[in-house]
Amino acid sequence: MQDPVLVEVMRGARVESCHAGAFAVVDAEGGVLLSGGDIDRPVYPRSAVKVIQALPLVESGAADRFGLDDEALALACASHGGEARHVAVAARMLAAAGQDAGGLECGAHWPSFAPAARALACEGAEPGPLHNNCSGKHAGFICLACGLGEDPRGYVTPAHRVQREVRAALEAVTGTPLREGSHGIDGCSIPTYAIPLRALAQGFARIGTGSGLAPGQAAAARRLRRAVAAHPFLVAGTGRFDTAVMEALGERAFVKVGAEGVFCAALPEAGLGIAIKCDDGAVRAAEVIMATLLRRLLPLDSAEESVLAPLAAPEMQNWNGITVGMLRPAAALTA
Repeated sequence: MQDPVLVEVMRGARVESCHAGAFAVVDAEGGVLLSGGDIDRPVYPRSAVKVIQALPLVESGAADRFGLDDEALALACASHGGEARHVAVAARMLAAAGQDAGGLECGAHWPSFAPAARALACEGAEPGPLHNNCSGKHAGFICLACGLGEDPRGYVTPAHRVQREVRAALEAVTGTPLREGSHGIDGCSIPTYAIPLRALAQGFARIGTGSGLAPGQAAAARRLRRAVAAHPFLVAGTGRFDTAVMEALGERAFVKVGAEGVFCAALPEAGLGIAIKCDDGAVRAAEVIMATLLRRLLPLDSAEESVLAPLAAPEMQNWNGITVGMLRPAAALTA
């Protein structure tokens, strides 16, 4: 199946380029409400499934053992911009388990939030693993290992108990058997398993409703969603799509971006999950698709609409601040 064009890039009155992809909107029982493109082709969900990867941290009791608060749980689900608050919460998580940044196996990169990167450079400092956008997830993995009585070293490898617990959570939530050795390696070095969009969307419907999950997993999912809704800044950061949407919608929507044009969402009150994949890996297009679907699926008041509408049709400006075009949802997405 050839995936349809879902987003058009306009310059003036002309379509300058376009983004093809696939999307699925599914309920917890597997019923497909909306879809486009090939929703049965497995894709790497990357960071879009961090909330599922964080389930064992809560369900195992490790979060309670180390007194992890809602800020810590929100950061465990995050792809953050490396701002000071993100770094501080990740360090606090590690300290709670008697660990430090030296145990992180995610690697280091400059903060993706440019002002944070500039501030670090102005101090003459180098980025460390706490600045990695996945440091909260990895701090959670270390807490999970310690809570299980395991040596955290090597926690990123498929054979470590932490990753075995994570793989089991992904299988349980999405209903997809994940064969050992079938994984790729994510940017932060943990295994990433290919899962069809249909199954990802159903999994996020289950995350939002608890339907189809074991009681402990359902309770863990509810706790993580509430933590993120209470602290949406920690999941992404200043100027980021995920933070803006969840600041506006609160517990009505959990949204999470992944690399290479993947986006997932749970809509608890609607009982639905969303999974998106842009074929060319463009996050800008995935954001337009997600905002468009949220506007279709949720009743919005004027304040919520004022946030979502510009995200569904973002303007493009040149270096002089002149508006030169926009991104817009294509007919295959709005029909």
